[in-house]
Amino acid sequence: MTATTLQSTRPPVTPQPLARPAALARIVSVTGSQAVAVLEPQPEPRSPAAAQEVRVHVGSLIRIATPGSTVIGSVTGLSVPTASMGETTGELRLVELDLVGEVTREGDGGTRQFKRGITNLPSLGDALTLATPDELGLVYAPGGRSAITIGHLCQNERIPARVAMDDLLGKHFAVVGTTGSGKSCAVTCILQQVLVEHQHAHILVLDMHNEYSTAFGTFAECINPANLYLPFWLMNLDEIVEVLVNIGEYRDAEIAILYDAILSAKRRYSEGGAMRLTGTVRKAVDGQAVVGLDTPTPFRLSDVIAHVDEQLGKLERTQNSIPLRRLKSRIEQLTMDPRYAFMFGGITVQDDMSEVLGRLFRVPANGKPITVLDLSAVPSEILNVVISVICRMTFDIGVWSQGQLPITLVCEEAHRYAPHQSADVFQSTRRELAKIAKEGRKYGISLGLVSQRPSEIDPTILSQCNTMFAMRLTTEADQKVCFAAASDGAMNLLELLPSLGDCEAVVIGQGVPLPMRIRFQELEEGRMPRSQSARFSSAWRREAMSAQGLDKIVERWRLNKRDNT
Repeated sequence: MTATTLQSTRPPVTPQPLARPAALARIVSVTGSQAVAVLEPQPEPRSPAAAQEVRVHVGSLIRIATPGSTVIGSVTGLSVPTASMGETTGELRLVELDLVGEVTREGDGGTRQFKRGITNLPSLGDALTLATPDELGLVYAPGGRSAITIGHLCQNERIPARVAMDDLLGKHFAVVGTTGSGKSCAVTCILQQVLVEHQHAHILVLDMHNEYSTAFGTFAECINPANLYLPFWLMNLDEIVEVLVNIGEYRDAEIAILYDAILSAKRRYSEGGAMRLTGTVRKAVDGQAVVGLDTPTPFRLSDVIAHVDEQLGKLERTQNSIPLRRLKSRIEQLTMDPRYAFMFGGITVQDDMSEVLGRLFRVPANGKPITVLDLSAVPSEILNVVISVICRMTFDIGVWSQGQLPITLVCEEAHRYAPHQSADVFQSTRRELAKIAKEGRKYGISLGLVSQRPSEIDPTILSQCNTMFAMRLTTEADQKVCFAAASDGAMNLLELLPSLGDCEAVVIGQGVPLPMRIRFQELEEGRMPRSQSARFSSAWRREAMSAQGLDKIVERWRLNKRDNT
């Protein structure tokens, strides 16, 4: 992808001079920030387009002119208290409103601007009309802030949907929606627009289904298990215990042995002079290198096995050797299994932590500001540890850089490795993600959660996402999560979640001036995620695969080689 491929599609907000429309309704009740208006009889529209111009629906923005400002309200409900079965001419039609802010002018002849809160409340009888395109632009697409355009309003497709970038990324965000609602396209759209003007970004996407490898073209560094290098010595004690120690009655004994073996292996590697080139991992105290179990310093598994063998040689016949033998067997098994080559493979061990971090977090970016980490072929029994290591390193690099390296970590299928249930699985990953969610903002670490089941995500983590893109959700439990995160003014829009179209979303939170219903912009052909459903109707009309093709699949399966073409 060239720099010109990802061009900003931000449409200009051009105020259209319009004749002052007749009043659609008049205020009959004002209570605090709520108001009620009665719809006025309207002449028959001359065309469908004219009918659309005066159509009032839930979520519409309306304007009420007052002596000091123009009050902006959002339609939260429509009703006819005493509906008739026949003629509707004399029916009382009510419009319920939330008064959300007002448009004022700075000084005499100054520019108009929108601000939250109401200084000049409307009075009984004040006229109500739909907000003009100019006013919609002031509310939803204000100038003066670093913002990205990701689509347009469903209320008026001429008005761009913009989100404040610093609020979106600096305070975490979530994209939630049922399968097929367009989550992957929404995430791609958001990140592509970020990259338009920020080609020195540092974005890491945890891709669980190999969907995003083609979405960003040459802007992305695509990593999969075939070319991933994540050395085992980057793991802390909890992570390495989860990988190397078997579950059972000897678990505690194995952990104690592993504790001593790793310390011994780290000392041997350090004392061997292999770390002279990187003084950042050494601290001389009486001529010895001080390292801890969680210090990310290299060591050799051969030294761990040597320590285990040494302990086996010291055992007397009456002592139990099972924990030592089990630990040794597990280490040898992992080093010989090609599925784990990205972590336990390699003949030599080198202190190349800077290179590993630089590739993952794009330091320097070198024209590729985003990393797509394909985890679809990572063995399930080690997936938790891989994600835990990535999340922990993301947080730690933010801490040790003192916030000078802002990083965004996007977690696809977040409910899989940050589940709500209190099961023992994925405990380390949940802990590291929770740390980013609660403390990452202080160190420039941004979190993006993507999930089709928000109700299954750890609420401690999800509650820290201050901007939410809620796409179509049909289950009550998932909808409740969105309602819990919304202010009262967004409730009426969230009621629309079950009926949203593909690539539509209700956006709430600090990244937008007001809750809004948007449609994400269409992606370029060839720059879309691989998230389309299989076309059974066409695929089953012909022979899709030969026996030789199946043989190739089995070969790739056994060798853990994924075809990314």
